[in-house]
Amino acid sequence: MIRFIFGGVITAAMIFSTVSMASAATAKRSTFGTLSDGTEIDAVTLTGANGVSATIISFGATLQAFRVPDRNGKLADIELGYDNLADYVAHPNYWGATVGRYANRIAGGKFTLDGKAYQLPLNDNGVNSLHGGPGGWDRLPWKVVSVTEGERGASVRMELVSAAGDQGYPGTVRATATYTLDDHGDLTIDYDAVTDAPTIINMTNHAIFNLAGEGDERNILQHRLTIPASRFTPVNANLIPTGELRDVAGSVFDFTKGRVIAEGIRDGQDQQIVYGRGYDHNFVLDAGTTAEPKLAARLEDPQSGRVLEVLTTEPGVQVYTGNFLDGTFLGKSKHVYRMGDGIALEPQRFPDTPNQPKFGSAELMPGKPYHHRMIFRVSTTD
Repeated sequence: MIRFIFGGVITAAMIFSTVSMASAATAKRSTFGTLSDGTEIDAVTLTGANGVSATIISFGATLQAFRVPDRNGKLADIELGYDNLADYVAHPNYWGATVGRYANRIAGGKFTLDGKAYQLPLNDNGVNSLHGGPGGWDRLPWKVVSVTEGERGASVRMELVSAAGDQGYPGTVRATATYTLDDHGDLTIDYDAVTDAPTIINMTNHAIFNLAGEGDERNILQHRLTIPASRFTPVNANLIPTGELRDVAGSVFDFTKGRVIAEGIRDGQDQQIVYGRGYDHNFVLDAGTTAEPKLAARLEDPQSGRVLEVLTTEPGVQVYTGNFLDGTFLGKSKHVYRMGDGIALEPQRFPDTPNQPKFGSAELMPGKPYHHRMIFRVSTTD
C-alpha cells in the first residue's frame, strides 16, 4: 500500500487523477522555415498519451507527419511528405495539404452561380481546374490562431482569408482548419468557412498514407481497403464524372466487404482503371451527408497491424492510389516515392458538383457557414 509522507493513503481516484493529468495530450510549437517574402512557417506537433503524434505546418495547413505505433508498439510516420519547407514550395504535390476552395476537379474550370459564369485556372493538363487552382489554399501560408492542450486533446487552429477573385472564385472567404489529437488515436480535422458573397466550397485533406511507413519498401498494394459505398462516380478520359452513379457490385470497385488493393488496381479490363491509371475515383457513401462523422473508409496493413479509419460528415470519398507518383521528387529522408507507394482517402463533396446539379450543391452563401468534420482514427489489430 502506498502512503503519503503525512500518513494518508493514496486512493484509486487519486491515482486515476494523477495518471489522467500525466496523460493529457500535448502541443509543441516550433519554426518550420521561412518563405522568400519573410513569412515564418510554424510547425505544431500534437502528441497523445498512446504515442501517436501529428505535425501540422502552417504552409497549406498541412499534415506534415503522422506517427503511429504498430501492433508491437514500434512508431512509424505513415504520411508521405517532405522534411523541409523548400521542397513543399518548390515541388507541390498536395501531400497532407488542406485543399480548397474546391477540392478535386471542375470540368473546364467553369461554373455558373446566380446566372453569372466564372472561369477558373486550368491547372489540370490544361483542361480542368484542380484543387482550387495553381495558387490554391495548399500553396498559401495560414495564420496560427490558437494552440491548446489538455485532457480532452491537443489542438491547433489555423485561419486563411481568401479575397474575392482569388483563383477566379467570387466572394471573400474566411476559412479555418482545426486539428485536434486525443489520447485514443483520433486526429480530428474541422474545416469551417464563411463568405460575404455567394461562392462554392469543398475542403478536404489530401494526406497520402502508407501504413507500413512512408518510404518503406512495401507499398500499399497489399493493404486491405473497405468502403461503405454501393456506388461510385465513373469518369471520362479527363477524370471528370460522367454523371452516372454506378453500382460497384461485381466490379473491382466493390470494397463494401473489404478487398486487397492489388486485386483491382491494375485490372485494365475495366476502362475506369485505365482512365485513372489505377484508382482515382469518388465513392458515393451509403450514409450520405451526416450531422456527425461516419465511416468513409477502413485501411488495414496485415503485416504491421496498423489500421486507419477515415470518418466524415461529407457524402463522398475520393480514393487515389498514388498513380502519378513517378519517383521524380524525393520525399522525407530522400525517399523516392513511386506509383502505389501511398493512398489518399479524401472525404469531400463530389467532383464537378457545381456543373452537375444531381450531385447536390456546393454553394456557400452569406449567413450559412460551411462545416466539414473528418477524423483519421488509428488503431492496431492482433
